[in-house]
Amino acid sequence: MLTRLANIFRVKDLRNKVLFTLGVIGLYQLGANLPIPGVSWHQIQTLQARAGASGVLGFLNLFSGGALTRLAVFGLGVMPYITSSIVIQLMTSVIPKLTQWRDEGATGQKKITQTTRYLTVALALLQSTGLIYAFNGHDQALLGFNINLMVSGFNVWYGIFMVLVLTAGTAFVMWLAELITQRGIGQGMSLLIFSNVVAGLPSGGHSVLTQGGVGKFVTILVISVLLLVAIIFMDQGQRRIPVSFARRVVGRKMMGGNSTYIPLKVNQSGVIPIIFASSLLYIPVLLSNILPLGWFQNFVNHSFRTTSGLYIGSYFLLIFAFTFFYVYIAFEPHQQAEMLRKQGGFVPGIRPGLPTEKYFAKMLSRLTVVGATFLACVAVIPSILMAVWSISKFPYYGTTLLIAVGVALETMRQIDSQLMMRNYEGFLK
Repeated sequence: MLTRLANIFRVKDLRNKVLFTLGVIGLYQLGANLPIPGVSWHQIQTLQARAGASGVLGFLNLFSGGALTRLAVFGLGVMPYITSSIVIQLMTSVIPKLTQWRDEGATGQKKITQTTRYLTVALALLQSTGLIYAFNGHDQALLGFNINLMVSGFNVWYGIFMVLVLTAGTAFVMWLAELITQRGIGQGMSLLIFSNVVAGLPSGGHSVLTQGGVGKFVTILVISVLLLVAIIFMDQGQRRIPVSFARRVVGRKMMGGNSTYIPLKVNQSGVIPIIFASSLLYIPVLLSNILPLGWFQNFVNHSFRTTSGLYIGSYFLLIFAFTFFYVYIAFEPHQQAEMLRKQGGFVPGIRPGLPTEKYFAKMLSRLTVVGATFLACVAVIPSILMAVWSISKFPYYGTTLLIAVGVALETMRQIDSQLMMRNYEGFLK
């Protein structure tokens, strides 16, 4: 392993890419730990102490590496970009213009990327405005309690300044991620998310040790390692659908006649269904803080806690349903069958056109049942442990493990491809 690690630094081009990536990640972490001027550090510590049990705030704080509760310059982190990307991807199948751009290849992809950037800035403006309003003690819907993070003398102009700082920070983070993708190693946005979720593991582990003791901490650590192994196994799992291409004569050359396969991953949706389900389940909490109905507020407080049976059951079912919804949008059987037919390809034993579409849909349904069940189980196991042991802070969420494993494996694959191009042995077998 040490020899393979040393191989990275023997190749000058790869060494520069790795060092550049680490430098950008370091710069990002600096901005994620630098609070906006005028924020009370004492109040930040109070907010961080209560953020673990405050629903969606704790979930959003996971993706920002704690920068959200610090109201740092990069406080919004990558969440506006993630939301924008999901919205654009979902709307691609609904809005004809986006569908046209998707079918144009590289040129259309550039237009979609530019649209995603504009939407990211717009979402950052909206989210930063809402956060400044909430953190100034005007709204408890996000937190479940009132808190004022600002120093005395807060006014509208200073609020506008803070909104602009947070929005500019998001735009800068987006630029850093694109720099990693272009000049570094790995996918930039994924690596920034990875650095955020991994950065919170040590402090989260200390919280579990403090609340639960050594025995529960070791048990949770063992379960997390087993989940880690299972996630790696499922991440590598795929169904390969064989595809053959008919021979045809182009000029004086015989083209086609080769065979390949279409890989269908068991878990094609990643953590997106978990994000959808968490966001949807927080809607009753928001409504309970807005609507002055005592019975509804009591019902939400008792039934929609992260450790309640109703919450865990609803969480499981929503993740299962959203996995099917997202997979069928990301991999459309009709579009794939039509694309294969236009390229002169076919699945052996299956006629092109509608029979191929039905075959793709059948294979996709079988795989998604397994993937959705696995994803939902990984997401709810930590909540069950928290309910049984009354632990309010749990760092090894299924979301954390899924992100860490997915990004780490993809980055290692890229490093491996770079090493093998230069006749060096890679990390992965």
